[in-house]
Amino acid sequence: MSRPDDHIDSPERATARDAASLRQAQDGAVVQPKLGFVGWVRFAWRQLTSMRTALLLLLLLAIAAVPGSLVPQRSSDPNGVTQYFADNPELAPVLDGFQMFDVYTSAWFSAVYLLLFVSLIGCVIPRTKHHFEALRARPPRTPVRLSRLAGYTERPLSLPEPAEGGSASTSSASERADAAISAAATQLKQAGYRVERYELRGEASVSAERGYLRETGNLVFHTALVGVLVAVGIGGGFGFAGQRVVVEGQSFVNTLAAYDSFNPGRFFDDTTLDPYRLSLERLDAVYETRNQDAIGQPIDFTANVSVQAKGGESESGVVKVNEPLRVHGTDVYLLGNGYAPTITVRDPGGEVVFTDAVPFLPQDANLTSIGVVKVPDGLEQQVGMVGFFYPTQTTLASGAYTSSYPDLIFPVLTLNVYQGDLGINEGTPTSVYTLDPSTMEQLTGGTTGVDSIELMPGETVELPNGLGTITFEDVSPGAGDADAADPDAADSDAATDDYAQSVSRFASFDIHDDPSQLWVLAFAVLILAGLLVSLFVPRRRMWVKAARRPDGTVVLEYAGLARGEDPGLEDAVAAFADRHAGAASRESADGRANPST
Repeated sequence: MSRPDDHIDSPERATARDAASLRQAQDGAVVQPKLGFVGWVRFAWRQLTSMRTALLLLLLLAIAAVPGSLVPQRSSDPNGVTQYFADNPELAPVLDGFQMFDVYTSAWFSAVYLLLFVSLIGCVIPRTKHHFEALRARPPRTPVRLSRLAGYTERPLSLPEPAEGGSASTSSASERADAAISAAATQLKQAGYRVERYELRGEASVSAERGYLRETGNLVFHTALVGVLVAVGIGGGFGFAGQRVVVEGQSFVNTLAAYDSFNPGRFFDDTTLDPYRLSLERLDAVYETRNQDAIGQPIDFTANVSVQAKGGESESGVVKVNEPLRVHGTDVYLLGNGYAPTITVRDPGGEVVFTDAVPFLPQDANLTSIGVVKVPDGLEQQVGMVGFFYPTQTTLASGAYTSSYPDLIFPVLTLNVYQGDLGINEGTPTSVYTLDPSTMEQLTGGTTGVDSIELMPGETVELPNGLGTITFEDVSPGAGDADAADPDAADSDAATDDYAQSVSRFASFDIHDDPSQLWVLAFAVLILAGLLVSLFVPRRRMWVKAARRPDGTVVLEYAGLARGEDPGLEDAVAAFADRHAGAASRESADGRANPST
């Protein structure tokens, strides 16, 4: 707060100012005062909390989020990140150095996020204070010259007829003008205006204003935007996101150890996990078969699941792309799917040393897939296999295999076999989707001179070097019973079998818990409501004044003023003038018709 003597120059101040003015006149340059540390801090704060800076930061936040949709993120697609590193061994480490695989938790994204948060708060608080002060303030005084304002118009005020040979009395004219202004105040108040009567130089007037709801909507918009930032920033800290690949017929329990990858919030407590069981009963895929230009394009994926709470009954559910299943406080999303060939490895004595449905990662739209099989125990040496799976195998002109259709029409599995050290004896964690052949000997494929193993569902072949046998299991309903009853018949009919259900599918689920969802929804509704109000509610002022002319006549003057663009202001003033003046004329006519009143 300034002191009363702040604007009174002391001799020292005057002398310093005169010296600065003299130097400026001599040098012809503008001499600006030094801001100092406090001055620079105030300047930086004002720039940061300006509406222009807030809009710029909001734009930067939107731009900063773009890389999150261009490259896979560890929080939502860890398998995609692994595949990206495999496909781009030189580019991926560079992008990782800039935190491109963790965009939404990166330092640069957080910096923009926090600056926007501070900017909005610094912008909203002063405006809110000013808005409340304006709401309590009286409407401004009526301008002296309304003719300079928008929509200015006049209407004559009918006065009582004078007695024969006389003139209308001044008191009668004043009473009529006062009544007209009172009627105008009433009508404006009924129209939603705040009104205040004034009298200047003997002329009665009313000042009215409305549209403060526009600024209220603006403040609600910005405050709700801050609310979204707070809800996402703090509320997300109590949630988690976890990914799990589930093969048809298998289950997983919602515990920390069961997830393939798990990304908890900063404040998350794993004891809050509800240990329900999620089972994938069947994954249905529908592909385009009629449009020749889009054969094989996916139309729909449906994961049919069952959910069972601890000590409860099993309940059926459906998960679709962009249609998550809400279960026990979490949202289950369907991220992806593919095939999981069931592979069985036996030692030379026929004992099963490995059997499992191994997820193969899709590489193209026709689901040509790659996978890794690791057999750490049961054979003379550890064995690893890198395989390709083709749902509908076809041969290219180069002789290479590929898949021409994503459904199971002619499924083929090829495998390259390695023996040696899998690199897991020291307890070092490794990915189940990759195999390091640097410490292993390749036995088939490549430059070995031995053809890769090639299998169709239900077939069994021997592994090289007498290691044992490998079987590509046919999981079609009843296939196992038929093969056991007559193995030779099963082999002879392999080419004519219906392979539609011969290979299991897997689904990649994202289990997401975000306690801030309802808060974000509420703030989003407020953002939309505040934006609509701030866009469509006009802020305007209107004045009505009873002005006396030199000839003794009284006219009603009308004018308005808008804050910002208001194309309907002039029409609104004219419409009110016609309505009010018409009512005043009718009252004057009624007065003449009933002089006794």
